[in-house]
Parts: sequence; C-alpha cells; structure tokens
Amino acid sequence: MNIHEYQGKEVLKQYGVAVPEGKVAFSVDEAVEAAQALGTPVVVVKAQIHAGGRGKAGGVKVAKNLDEVRAYAGEILGKVLVTHQTGPEGKEVKRLLIEQGCDIKKEYYVGVVIDRGTGRVTMMASEEGGTEIEEVAAHSPEKIIKEVVDPAIGLQVFQARKLAYAINIPNELVNKAVKFMMALYTAFVDKDCSIAEINPLVVTGDGNVMALDAKLNFDSNALYRRKDIVALRDLEEEDAKEIEASKYDLSYIALEGNIGCMVNGAGLAMATMDIIKYYGGDPANFLDVGGGATKEKVTEAFKIILSDENVKGIFVNIFGGIMRCDVIADGVIAAAKELGLDRPLVVRLEGTNVELGKKMLNESGLNIVAADSMADGAQKIVNLVK
Repeated sequence: MNIHEYQGKEVLKQYGVAVPEGKVAFSVDEAVEAAQALGTPVVVVKAQIHAGGRGKAGGVKVAKNLDEVRAYAGEILGKVLVTHQTGPEGKEVKRLLIEQGCDIKKEYYVGVVIDRGTGRVTMMASEEGGTEIEEVAAHSPEKIIKEVVDPAIGLQVFQARKLAYAINIPNELVNKAVKFMMALYTAFVDKDCSIAEINPLVVTGDGNVMALDAKLNFDSNALYRRKDIVALRDLEEEDAKEIEASKYDLSYIALEGNIGCMVNGAGLAMATMDIIKYYGGDPANFLDVGGGATKEKVTEAFKIILSDENVKGIFVNIFGGIMRCDVIADGVIAAAKELGLDRPLVVRLEGTNVELGKKMLNESGLNIVAADSMADGAQKIVNLVK
C-alpha cells in the first residue's frame, strides 16, 4: 500500500525524523492559506500523487510570493502528470503539499528496503541524492553503500555512522545523520514498511539534516494490525477494480491487455499470463481467486474481469486441488447469467470434481469453449479475441 509524501512525513515525524513544515491543500485558496500560515519567504508547491518523477513532469514549483503560490497551485491542481512511474496514462493531481523552502547545501539518498537476496532489512545510502536510485545503480553502482541489518539486534549506531561517513556527510553533522537513520529504521520496522525512501536527504545552511521527500510503502499483509496506516489510503489513486477485488480478498492486478484471466494459485496465474503472451495475446489482469474460494467469491471475480472495457475475451484456468472445479463452474455460470456474457469464454478445468464442473458448464446454455490443456486454452482464447 502506498501513501502520499505529506502523509509519509507525518508518520516519520512521530519517530523524530526531521522534515520541513508543510500543509496539504485541496484547492488554490487552501494552498494560498497554507503558504500564509507557513510564513516563510519561499514555499514549494508539490503535486501529491502515488508516483515518483513529479519534478521532471512539472509537478514541483518553487514560489517566492503568494501570487506565485496561487499561479502554481492553479497550474498543477487538475493537471495529469505523466512520469516514468505513472505510465503513459498519467495521474491527475487532486491535492498539493505546500511546504516551507529549504536552504539546501547538499543532497543525499537514504533508503530502507527488504533485500530478497539476504532475506534481511538493508539500509542503503548514496551521495548521489535527488536522482532515481535506479539511475545511480546503472551509472555508478559503487556510490550505493549498503548495511545489512541483523534482525535480532536491529540497525546499530556504528552501521549508521559508517553510512554517514561513506556518503561524505559533513563531519559536524554526522551525529544528526546517524540519529536520522536510526529513526528512519525504527519507523520502517514499527509500521511494517516494505520500503522507506528519502530522496533527497538534505543538509541545510543552518546545519540541519532532513527529509526533503519521503516515500513509504507498506506490506499489505500487515495492514490488519495497522489501522492508522489503512486510514491514510487514498482510493482515488488506486484502480477501481483492484479496490473492489480487495473487498473480497481477491489477488487482482489490472494490466493493459485484452484477455481477462481467472486462475487459482499465484504461480498458475503467472504461468497463464506467460502462455497467453507466448501465443501472441495480451493478458488484461492477474487474478488469483485462491484455494478456498466460494461461489460468491468466484462470481465477484468474474464481474470484476467483465467490468474492464478492454477485455475482449476471458480465459478461466483452474487446477482444482483445494479449489473444487464445480464451485468455479457455479460461480462462472452465475456471473455470466447475471451480467449477460457477450465475450468469448474459454474454460480449462482439471482436478477435484472436474467432471461435475464440466457437466455444469456444458448444461448451462452458455457459449463456452472447452479446453483440454493450458496451452490449448491459451491458443483458443487468443484466436477468438483476434
């Protein structure tokens, strides 16, 4: 789960991470009022969307008076920002962060991530701040310094100090940088983050070390115990179909293709998308209905697939171990009849109660194409869509 920059900074402030003062605004008038309340000669007007690269897309402006705040707020609010993380469709800006200006002396990068290679939390730092860390990794990987954290004892002060010296934090500010890193790590663990990225971390003219930007992502599997974080969720930044799927505990991710997929099991779902691509098609979604799905759950999954206007055909690929084929068939029939199936549907069933499931589909009166194997089903749906 993602949250906005201003929300991330509020979370980090609870742990003593230094951030500039700022206020959220949903209108031009609110932006001007926020700038007046801050009372600094320079304020920054920042678009708030769930994507990086906002500055390059025109979503970050420095204003030196209230007239400029009004002009920039009017320009950015309602604008569709297209960045390397939004995709070509972009994201509409519906809220702004109005933040006090900062006397920046130098920019750095600090991030806390889960390293899948070691299976441990890792703090990364670089003196190449203000640049996407992927770019730094590509052109000068030696400038990314890492400290792997022992989960039994957490990040140690000496590790934070090593990072601070390695990225050339001024000697007189090393202690502040160490305090910053320790607080960032504590926030990461306490809030079940999957990433906590500060880019840039800045040292200022008056000797502060602070987060000029903050990106926090959270482990969705831990949200049941993080009600305070769930309250920060901005549904307008998420795909409506994915929101609907989450209500029924369905693993759904919207893609850009035209072949809807309903599969049980994440591995089989990935393989299904691969084989559709192999035969020249484009999957419209990842959808894992899980092992213990009910008729109602399958019906809702089918409705979500059909709600995507780009879907020109559907491939149901079920291997029934825990999941019974007759339950899948029941859900498909119910949804197809309720919504009026008007697109090609290919179904491949195998496993528990497969004969009953096939019998139910054959007797449903629906226009269903049966498949003998995953490859056969993929070929058939690709051909029907084309």
